[in-house]
Amino acid sequence: MADPKGFLTTTREEPKRRPVDLRLMDWREVYEDFATTKLQKQAGRCMDCGIPFCHQGCPLGNLIPEWNTLTWREDWQQAIERLHATNNFPEFTGTLCPAPCETACVLGINDDPVTIKRVEISIVDRAFDEGWVTPQPPTTKTGKKVAVVGSGPSGLAAAQQLTRAGHSVVVLERADKIGGLLRYGIPEFKMEKSRLDRRLAQMEAEGTEFRTSVNVGVDLPVSELLAHDAVVLAGGATDWRDLPIPGRELDGIHQAMEFLPPANRVASGELAESPYSAAGLDVVVIGGGDTGADCVGTSHRQGARSVTQLEIMPKPPESRSDAHPWPTYPMIYRVSSAHEEGGERLYAVNTQEFLGDADGRVRALKLVEVRNEGGKFVPVEGSERELPAQLVLLAMGFLGPQKKGLIEDLGVELDARGNVARDKAFKTSLDNVFVAGDMGRGQSLIVWAIAEGRSAAAGVDAYLTGRDVLPAPIAPTDRPIA
Repeated sequence: MADPKGFLTTTREEPKRRPVDLRLMDWREVYEDFATTKLQKQAGRCMDCGIPFCHQGCPLGNLIPEWNTLTWREDWQQAIERLHATNNFPEFTGTLCPAPCETACVLGINDDPVTIKRVEISIVDRAFDEGWVTPQPPTTKTGKKVAVVGSGPSGLAAAQQLTRAGHSVVVLERADKIGGLLRYGIPEFKMEKSRLDRRLAQMEAEGTEFRTSVNVGVDLPVSELLAHDAVVLAGGATDWRDLPIPGRELDGIHQAMEFLPPANRVASGELAESPYSAAGLDVVVIGGGDTGADCVGTSHRQGARSVTQLEIMPKPPESRSDAHPWPTYPMIYRVSSAHEEGGERLYAVNTQEFLGDADGRVRALKLVEVRNEGGKFVPVEGSERELPAQLVLLAMGFLGPQKKGLIEDLGVELDARGNVARDKAFKTSLDNVFVAGDMGRGQSLIVWAIAEGRSAAAGVDAYLTGRDVLPAPIAPTDRPIA
């Protein structure tokens, strides 16, 4: 245990966010530095529970009480060893994960939970600064060749595990840079890409090969892909949900994943100007999730005149409801850094129609308030109104993996939800093809993607060598506790 009285004497504290007017002038991460002494006290709040429910809350099974204690003792090098024992990329989860471990923290039953996520990112940042994160190339090679399709968190996790196991691994990415949504979907203000680049440098030094601008099934025949000893499909859930209502054809209406990538390219200096700029416009974001919040924060930085985020569900409660008892992940009202920066959120509303101007461009949305009756959203009579909008961003989630192209060409079986079906070893209906992450699971969290990548790698290694040495933190049928 860290500080035996820490949970009694220390209150929860997190680093402050930079002032809004300053952070809107750049794309840097929003948090200020957090003093080491403060961080140690936060780690000291961990009670080292007899049954650490934070393990259950984390799909990776992170050894949270252990590295909390090591942080409190200032044993940073051992702390990163314990952190890396279960998580290839704690810098990704430490910045992007919604921290289901914290909502499962035993201290959270009647107090504020431990700041697990802040301790995690601080450990890995310290480790990189001190030079403790070094390449771990395999001591022997198996002679087996593995292709990983997709370079998001699940693909990168599978690739690193398999490379370290001695296989020759190539990661195929259809974009012109490695990283998937980590690179072009997640805004810089949520995770600076230097975090991604330093990890990719480690992976390259270990022997993982990266090939960009390769669209499998177009640039690379499926037959050539299947010539590898094993294949891991990790292309994500990229089939976005649309809104087919009157006026959808108007100019100025775009999917979130059309809007965010060029904005990221501008932030990184790859592009001078985005073709979908929000500058001077009334922006409406349809969808109340994290992707919608990313659109909100990006629109603020581009100089939008106003930003409104719409959600068809009613406003969540401020604290846990009986429907989400501890240690489940609660649906509560949360304020992200993007929401803190301005704009308005409207709940229990539905868009009925997009209204256009004489030039065929969207000028407004026709909204109506709704109420839930028997699982259906019923319009509230007399609540219709117009909301000005010259830029509309659809952030309503994803329906699963893109079927046309790779999946159809491979002919792999799909499950009832339209995802790639897999067995207990993450193997698809094809003998040497495995699947990990959102492509097999459906849209989910980054922590689940890394856990799936590690588990799929264990399945691939067992298939290729007959051994059982790589950790498999989850089963293919695991679902978040909710």
